[in-house]
Amino acid sequence: MDIDTSQPWGLAIDYAGRATLTEAGHTVYVNVSDTSFNSIIAPDSITGTYSPVTITAQFSETGDNGAVLRGTGRVTVMPAGTDPVVPDRTAVQRAVAAALADFRANTAAYVALCAAWTTDEGEGDGQGDGDTGTGGETDPATDTGTGTGTGTETDSGTEPTA
Repeated sequence: MDIDTSQPWGLAIDYAGRATLTEAGHTVYVNVSDTSFNSIIAPDSITGTYSPVTITAQFSETGDNGAVLRGTGRVTVMPAGTDPVVPDRTAVQRAVAAALADFRANTAAYVALCAAWTTDEGEGDGQGDGDTGTGGETDPATDTGTGTGTGTETDSGTEPTA
């Protein structure tokens, strides 16, 4: 991400602390906000210190069949002593980098899950053309036990005999 040195936070944000940017082909939504409940930036009435500022960056990508992968990054800028938070031009850049890293990690985890997922017969391409288990056959070892709440279980299932 290129930092705009003319802007206090490194990019132009609107009055509500929001911005949108494109990074690595993704539309990333950025929010810069403090953690106070005031609309006026002032020290906390109890502690006498200013609130930290949180920068979040998030985006999602939607694929076929409604599959969604997300990336989220968060950076907190703490005030120094009793002074308010000083804008950090690299904070947004770090939050966006964290969101991209999170997205890559989620993508890798999703790919690993899809690679590990196989049908009952170990065949098929994961597109739903394998055995769905809804055929007319029944599993003779189906457990239809009922719990009694006392740590014991009544088993009314049948076990197959060899």
